[in-house]
Amino acid sequence: MTTVPIPAGRPATEAEAHAVQDALRARLVLDEPGPPPGAGRVTGVDVAYDDERDVVAAAAVVLDAATLDVVAEATAVGRVSFPYVPGLLAFREIPTVLAALDALPCPPGLVVCDGYGLAHPRRFGLASHLGVLTGLPTIGVAKNPFAFTYDEPGVPRGSASPLLAGADEVGRALRTREGVKPVFVSVGHRVSLDNACAHTLALTPRYRLPESTRRADALCRRALREATASP
Repeated sequence: MTTVPIPAGRPATEAEAHAVQDALRARLVLDEPGPPPGAGRVTGVDVAYDDERDVVAAAAVVLDAATLDVVAEATAVGRVSFPYVPGLLAFREIPTVLAALDALPCPPGLVVCDGYGLAHPRRFGLASHLGVLTGLPTIGVAKNPFAFTYDEPGVPRGSASPLLAGADEVGRALRTREGVKPVFVSVGHRVSLDNACAHTLALTPRYRLPESTRRADALCRRALREATASP
């Protein structure tokens, strides 16, 4: 487990965080298809918090994209470095997520975030932020649609409908299990929306959420318990 100090030069105010987002958003790459679904490696990242102790734990779990077997995993624990502000959650999570990715013994391939990419009020959620900082292809797969609207997709697995901000498609509501509530997929960096949905379906052979997210969620919760356990 890696211990992460609070980063120097971090934004101290909402205005400073917005300025960072604006600068990084200009570097987004949205015209690449990304790696082919079901090939190479896919890495899930997730975080868990203990707000009372001001601790955040991140996990990165690398899967073989074809078999969904775990190839490698790493965790990092640090102090929460930014207050809770809707739309700026990446600033709370990025330092420990980057440390967990850096601790992996192999390249992560596509990175799947439990959250948003372009489906974000400022079009720059965690998946986009992480992608620009690392240069990796990233997507966001979220459990709810944030503030955006959508029509219910068809009942069969694989059905999808646009996730809309006004008339703009910022992602898709995607049915990963027949008759079960959809997930909400958005592009992060260097992946097309069609491929982001195809990757999500490849990662959900049995459950609503991607295996990458399920594994990373369990690992970061375990890391948080270990980090906050009484001596």
